[in-house]
Amino acid sequence: MTKTTGNQDMRPGAADHVKPLLVDIAAPLGAYYLCKDALGTSTLTALALSSVVPAVRTVSGVVRERRIKALAVLILAVNAVTLVLSFVSGDPRLMLAKDGAVSSTVAVGILCSVALGKPMMSTVVKPFLVKGDPAREAAWRRLGSGAAAGSERFRRKERLFSVLWGGGLLLECAARVAGAYTVPVDTMVWLGTVVVVVVLTATFLVSGGLAAEPMGRLITAETEAAATAMRQTGTEEDSPLAGSIQR
Repeated sequence: MTKTTGNQDMRPGAADHVKPLLVDIAAPLGAYYLCKDALGTSTLTALALSSVVPAVRTVSGVVRERRIKALAVLILAVNAVTLVLSFVSGDPRLMLAKDGAVSSTVAVGILCSVALGKPMMSTVVKPFLVKGDPAREAAWRRLGSGAAAGSERFRRKERLFSVLWGGGLLLECAARVAGAYTVPVDTMVWLGTVVVVVVLTATFLVSGGLAAEPMGRLITAETEAAATAMRQTGTEEDSPLAGSIQR
């Protein structure tokens, strides 16, 4: 029986990245219908209680990592303020619009990170492209730092990836806010989930084809170029990077 060792044991798979998203989508929907239909709470109360799971997950993430993330704090603040305003006004539609406000907050954070030269979504796409391979990790660093031939195109695609996700989340926000004030509340609860799934799926496909896949090809080309250069200079056996490539 083969036993995996090293970085492979700790390497996150695609499921590890998708699970939190599924929790944030499925848990509020289930909680809403449980509270409203099974427990008989009001629509406003059911919507408020359905917001608890994502908020708890965000707080637990901060506690677990022992590091305060500005974006997480901002999202919690938007949630808290909107919840208070919803109860004060007694308007369940404002509660539904809250989810759009959260999406727009994330979108603005992503777009600002691009403007500052530190695309936020790079941390999301990097594990999928690097695949836990030290050689590909080194290639990413060289491409990102400008030390490789394809650096300019790589960084352009890196920025594009974050811009596409920022734009996708803004589109989701617009759709959910519009629906919150035009569609019946009970319908919008499940329709909002459909909007999220459709927009995120479309953004995933578009950003993958236009940005992530070209980045992956550049990383592969840079990895192969580095291996070739080491063989030509005779430093392959002495290089830690070369060892990782050989393995």
